[in-house]
Amino acid sequence: MYYEENDFLETSDSASLSQIANARELTRQYYLSDFRDTEKRTAILRDLFGAMGENVVIDTPFHCDHGKNIFLGNDIIINMNCTFVDNKPIRIGDRVLIASNVQIYTSSHPVLPQERLVPDWKERQTTFFRTYARPVEIENNVWIGGGCILLPGVTIGENSVIGAGSVVTRPVPPNCVAVGNPCRVIRYFDTYKDM
Repeated sequence: MYYEENDFLETSDSASLSQIANARELTRQYYLSDFRDTEKRTAILRDLFGAMGENVVIDTPFHCDHGKNIFLGNDIIINMNCTFVDNKPIRIGDRVLIASNVQIYTSSHPVLPQERLVPDWKERQTTFFRTYARPVEIENNVWIGGGCILLPGVTIGENSVIGAGSVVTRPVPPNCVAVGNPCRVIRYFDTYKDM
């Protein structure tokens, strides 16, 4: 894969570390909050995320890096033990189901060591590795099965279903069922226009 210099992120600067610390504190508060206190839990999530619609239910534990790069629509369920690595935006549409143990990664590292490792990292006062990031989008009416992994830059098309345990390495079109590692479309379906 070819990278431009502006594909890479600075992950150890003070602003990033401060935002990560804030997200860790808010997710800790959310985890420790009373499950029945929906008002308090919703307030914590609104502080954590970049935007959040109505009727959003997130089970605990929930993990994210920044929080402010996550944008949620309406009528969303995110089940327990999900991890969102949001160095770039994660956008989730309306009426989305995300099962337990789903991992969404917007960031990764180059495969080749000469691209991944920074030889003069101490002098530059940075990390010893390079990180790149690309946004992830989940469109309306999607169901992500348990244990799925979504990699940087993917879009899951409207109405589609991702089978449990799949590793999504490329965009998935609308109106289909996709499964496997790597995730591939196994069938398309028609949708009702009156949904």
